[in-house]
Amino acid sequence: MNRSFAFVMVVGIAACRSNNGTPEEVRPPVQSAVERGQYLVTVGGCNDCHTPFKLGPNGPEPDMTRMLSGHPAELVMPPAPAPTGPWLVASAGTNTAHAGPWGVSFTANLTPDQDTGIGAWSVETFMATIRNGRHMGAGRPLNPPMPWFNYAKMTDEDLRAVYAYLRTIPAIANKVPEPIAPPSAPTAMLGGGA
Repeated sequence: MNRSFAFVMVVGIAACRSNNGTPEEVRPPVQSAVERGQYLVTVGGCNDCHTPFKLGPNGPEPDMTRMLSGHPAELVMPPAPAPTGPWLVASAGTNTAHAGPWGVSFTANLTPDQDTGIGAWSVETFMATIRNGRHMGAGRPLNPPMPWFNYAKMTDEDLRAVYAYLRTIPAIANKVPEPIAPPSAPTAMLGGGA
């Protein structure tokens, strides 16, 4: 083997090693909590349900002027179809109202509006809601399609980051309707979105 090639190989390998002899890890750039929260909200699909859809040139798309504001208060839904056969779930064209065996759930307003969103919630209330699957951490159950049981596996640091990001988005006053129980279910079984 050529001596200069061997020298370059040794120097190259040494340059790729840290002081403890292991290869250097590729480290992502440091993110603020808000940047991390924005990333998690994006990959977690929060806009898929909590941002009302509108009809765009290629079909339904999130209406980002109403980002994360939940089911539009002015959109009064007709009675939900009864779940039958393999079709157990029906969703509104806005993707913010969902009907199934649990009744009808409406996606929550996640903006920092003090009266109709989560603006009055503390980070502890937000985390308890996700961890316990209950509105405000101890209230009514969160109904489908809210995948709180998946988000409950997030680290405390990640949940704090999501909360930090949600505090930075525009506050939108939008009072989401209360969930509707199925005709045969007692009120105590009632759930809803976050």
